Amino acid sequence: MAGFPFSAVVGQDQLRLALILCAVHPGIGGVLVRGEKGTAKSTVVRALTALLPAVDDAGTTRPARLVELPVGATEDRVIGSIDLEKVLRDGERAFQPGLLAAAHQGVLYVDEVNLLHDHLVDVLLDAAAMGRVHIERDGISHSHPANFVLVGTMNPEEGELRPQLLDRFGLAVDVAASRDVDVRMEVVRRRLDYERDPEAFVARYESADEELAAEILTAREKLDSVELSNRELRRIASLCASFDVDGMRADLVLARTATAHAAWRGDSEVTAEDVRVAAELTLPHRRRRDPFDEPGLDQQQLDDALEQADQDAQSQVEDDARDGEPEPPENPEDHGPDEDRGQEDGGPEDGGPEDEGPDDDGPEDPDGPGGGVRATDRPSAPPAGEFKAKLLEVPGVGEGAPGRRSRSMSPRGRVVRSTRERGHGLHLTSTVFAAAESQVARGRTAGRLRLAPADLRGAIREGREGNLIVFVVDASGSMAARDRLSAVTGAVVSLLRDAYQRRDKVAVITVRGREAELVLPPTSSVDIAVRRLQSMRTGGKSPLAEGFLRAREVVLRERLRDPQRRALVVTLTDGRATGGKDALHRARVAAYLLADASVASIVVDCETGLVRLGLAAELARELRGGYVRLAELSAQQVAGVVRAAA
Repeated sequence: MAGFPFSAVVGQDQLRLALILCAVHPGIGGVLVRGEKGTAKSTVVRALTALLPAVDDAGTTRPARLVELPVGATEDRVIGSIDLEKVLRDGERAFQPGLLAAAHQGVLYVDEVNLLHDHLVDVLLDAAAMGRVHIERDGISHSHPANFVLVGTMNPEEGELRPQLLDRFGLAVDVAASRDVDVRMEVVRRRLDYERDPEAFVARYESADEELAAEILTAREKLDSVELSNRELRRIASLCASFDVDGMRADLVLARTATAHAAWRGDSEVTAEDVRVAAELTLPHRRRRDPFDEPGLDQQQLDDALEQADQDAQSQVEDDARDGEPEPPENPEDHGPDEDRGQEDGGPEDGGPEDEGPDDDGPEDPDGPGGGVRATDRPSAPPAGEFKAKLLEVPGVGEGAPGRRSRSMSPRGRVVRSTRERGHGLHLTSTVFAAAESQVARGRTAGRLRLAPADLRGAIREGREGNLIVFVVDASGSMAARDRLSAVTGAVVSLLRDAYQRRDKVAVITVRGREAELVLPPTSSVDIAVRRLQSMRTGGKSPLAEGFLRAREVVLRERLRDPQRRALVVTLTDGRATGGKDALHRARVAAYLLADASVASIVVDCETGLVRLGLAAELARELRGGYVRLAELSAQQVAGVVRAAA
């Protein structure tokens, strides 16, 4: 069935423009499309291929390709591998190119790019940085060009993208379904018409697509002649500096995008409007310096930055003009001897002491605006003392979803050795070497390699997995001292940031009063966890037993949904279990039950002061897990790995 025409897409103007600009200037680096389900992300991207100019390939001309990279693809399929058929047939080593080679001078499309396995992300980063793919494996050394437009789509609700890969996307666009009734009606009408008769529908928009393709080709040919003046280049540099972006890639991408937009308009010079359009596409995902920052670009901030950039550019133009004129001689009669004396003394016109008003800064209320509230209603203190958390690792080797926390044996990991058992796939080199030893005995003189079942070797692949991290946060009265609670919330935010980077799912349970509340069910969207944490209430008793039992319930329920994902329960408490008769004994029993369910755990001891009861350490022993003090949780202070097992 013919693909949906690009010109037939209703709305999504910014997405369509971003894709067109990348078609005009492939050096921009591709587009990341973020949006909810059912917003035609994939439809628009697939329709782009028909508009791309033809490609010269080994003396022949062919249409540009759209190559789709599945999130579950193996590394061999992506970068290429030994041509097994040729090896077995002719006994010669030959290389079979992968998806990156097929995408050269075309579009590489990754749907749900945020779910792409980390070992494939590393491959994409290398290819995007070098413009080539280098393969050194299985006795083969090979290199080939891989210049492509990288287009990725994702639903932010399913987790964020690794910062390194996020920065590789030149442009980013957030898409959403229109709330305009007429627009929604037209979307449905066109889709139904397309499904009823695809050929007739495509024919209806054929001329519009051909015209659009011709305009893209014209703009691409005009690209090198577009002038980027120093004034606009200064505007671009000032914008990137104003938004405090990392590195220089944003400046380069913004300049390329502005140039492509000018060429698309048919102009021969980049203007301020080109720079503004480019900034709206280039900066939103680069100003997000933290995974918990809100995405997007504040229009008022952009307006202010553009205004400041325009003033800087105008000042520079005036300075350059003055540099070309001789300085007029100073005439001492132009002013009296005493005119400058008042300014030197710091008088009122210079903002001296007479302008200074009284110091209005009085002593701060230690309780803040919430002073006087009951302990059971005390709001959480703002996070403080955030840091790079050390690695908390589940012991042993799992087989869970790819991530960056604990060791795992994975069918898509890196090959570490061969085995005579089945393994994950065929270890080709070891298989060929095992067979080579018996070729004379098997009567081979030339031609095909003679294999026997005993020659086959499996591949042992090792990688990293993501885990389910269940945070049990003691929010009781004993933890509610402002300094301690601020340190604890800062630690939890740091651990959540670490969980984001390591591709974990997280859940948050708070313990206070008479119950343990699951404030956040298991999710991959850890920014939601931070928002829930900021609204956490503190005070009252500390029913730790209920917290452990609730964590056990969450882990066992998740095991039914995802049996391969191992869990780690991280408890932040001072260990002072209260909340009824024999509360500490019940907490120890609940800890024993959690450990008996084979759940890895670690206790972060939040107790402070000269006199320490050591109750948190006792709970860690009952949990048969790890123990670390809050001050030791920072990777800068204590290096190494904290395993959950004692």
